[in-house]
Amino acid sequence: MNQTTHTISPLRQRMIGDMRLRKLNPKTQAAYLRAVEKLAHFLGHSPDTASAEDLRRFQLHMVDVGTSSVTLNATITGLRFFFDVTLDHPEAMKKMSHVYQPRRIPEILSVDEVALLLQYAGCLKYRAALGVAYGAGLRASEVCHLTIPDIDSKRMVLRVEQGKGKQDRYAILSPVLLELLRAWWRDGRAKGQLLHGGWVFPGQNPVNPLTPRSLNRIFHQACDAAGIRKRVSLHSLRHAFATHLLERHEDIRVIQVLLGHKKLENTARYSHVATQLLSEVKGPLEYLQFASPA
Repeated sequence: MNQTTHTISPLRQRMIGDMRLRKLNPKTQAAYLRAVEKLAHFLGHSPDTASAEDLRRFQLHMVDVGTSSVTLNATITGLRFFFDVTLDHPEAMKKMSHVYQPRRIPEILSVDEVALLLQYAGCLKYRAALGVAYGAGLRASEVCHLTIPDIDSKRMVLRVEQGKGKQDRYAILSPVLLELLRAWWRDGRAKGQLLHGGWVFPGQNPVNPLTPRSLNRIFHQACDAAGIRKRVSLHSLRHAFATHLLERHEDIRVIQVLLGHKKLENTARYSHVATQLLSEVKGPLEYLQFASPA
């Protein structure tokens, strides 16, 4: 047993055990622990003695210091696990409630902007990685964790293992994307950057995958080089994937499956930004028959 284990309090160890029992994602576990740490810091004593009124005061404090709705809701979720599961004291949370989080319409990259972005992405490796994010609609972590066996050129699909929500799924592999991946494979193998059966997009050490953080930095560098000034992120390529498919009249339920969305309503929000679809709709005034003013 190492020294670090000795410094962990029994309460913290209990919560970690509860999270491990449920096989929560390591990032989720870290977020839940941070939530409890914030509460303990606010109270100035062990959080297991907190009352419902203490938790109400804590939420008011977070609101007063300008905590964002996203962070506030995430903190409440972590505390709910702590009190409901670890302490078996759910009544303590009765005065805490999630806050409404407004959904903003994302800025969408046009087809021409995506083409320009890929042109300025630099080397073949980065062009292929960003090409997968757009061409298959994958999340950053999903792009980074693709392995060479995940590319099924016979069925023209990419296998996504343990995506968001620990779900496996298949993504589309278009002929153009396949050719881009093959070009990168030939280049990567020639330079000794690709290991047999290893990561499609390795990091500096081929044993490790490229990190989402690095891929996001590459995306922004390409945006700057291409002169794209929209407020976009790497995830915008996934938004563009869904929006451009909708504008080509692909079935929204098929797009839902390709994105790995559990709920159709999450996919349907892209209809709000599919401007080509909106431009094709005739307003009701167009169907009225009336004399124009003199």
